[in-house]
Amino acid sequence: MITIVLYIIIFTYCLAIIVLIYGFTKVNTIEYTGLTPKTKVSIIVPFRNETENLPILLASLSKLNYPMELFEVILVDDESEESFKIPNLKFKVSVINNIRVSNSPKKNAIVTAMQIVTTDWIITTDADCVVNTNWLLTLDNYIQLHDVAMIAGAVTYDFGNSFLHHFQQLDLASLQGATIGSFGIHKEFMCNGANFAYTKSFFQKLNGFEGNDGIASGDDVFLLQKAIAKSAEKVHYLKSENNIIITKPMNDWRSLFYQRARWASKTSSYQSSFGKGLGLLVFAGNLSWLLILGSWFLGLTTFQNVFLACTFKFTVDTILIYKTNHFLSKNKMRYLLLSCFLYPFFSVSVALYSLVGKYEWKGRKF
Repeated sequence: MITIVLYIIIFTYCLAIIVLIYGFTKVNTIEYTGLTPKTKVSIIVPFRNETENLPILLASLSKLNYPMELFEVILVDDESEESFKIPNLKFKVSVINNIRVSNSPKKNAIVTAMQIVTTDWIITTDADCVVNTNWLLTLDNYIQLHDVAMIAGAVTYDFGNSFLHHFQQLDLASLQGATIGSFGIHKEFMCNGANFAYTKSFFQKLNGFEGNDGIASGDDVFLLQKAIAKSAEKVHYLKSENNIIITKPMNDWRSLFYQRARWASKTSSYQSSFGKGLGLLVFAGNLSWLLILGSWFLGLTTFQNVFLACTFKFTVDTILIYKTNHFLSKNKMRYLLLSCFLYPFFSVSVALYSLVGKYEWKGRKF
């Protein structure tokens, strides 16, 4: 009886991923950049101990195909151990100190920056990112052509050849695929704060991070879910290769585990019932696969049944990952089979740990 329940969970999980794959295909790719840029933008970058990465981000911003007078960069220093000196640049850059008022440094940093923002449109990104040359131009053209107040965008890794890096890229591809797919079926629940744009007026209309500012992370997800509940028609996903942000992967398994635990810890506080349900189903699907595998080792089920469950799950996961990775990166996928085999162990461990464990991030414990 238990084995049948496990197979039903796997089957339901596969159906959910198929729906997300369908949603992914429903979101059109837009690369239009033909309009004269006119949107004034403030780019907010919270940071802590990023003296190595910030010059790279600023260098990529200096190469933007966008009028320098139409954007400003606000760097919010969250108690870095080393001070950062702004290099000579053609666009306006400010460095301000974060005003901590809650358990969420990043949310506090964004609110702190809001106090000096001079534009209506705001974009948040991270210090370890690199932007595409047409990043702002594509965003501006989309804003001019659509009645929109919040725009989510894609993030990918600048990954190397190691298994750890490829594992992270495949994992991120699945998350980005689920994000885009949810927009395609109008069940938006997730985005990435490294590429997230919204108007200051809309942020104020939503009362900012009020209601979840005590949670350490989630400056992106919780704000998105509040926006969907308030004015879903004003929230769009910009699916464009010009709009993809490149960030750095973790270089050791411990850091990756803590990062994913930080991400997973937000799920129970989701406002979106679809997001909560999908998170629970993904956990149950991965756990069921592990239990079926364990049942085979104990002689409680046949290899044919294990093979069938594995084939169904691997097939739908691969389709979603392949479609998303093809959009995010032109690099060939590697270690796919090994990653798909190990991922349920990693995912279930992260999910369980996020419920009771502490994690470290940027030299702090949460």
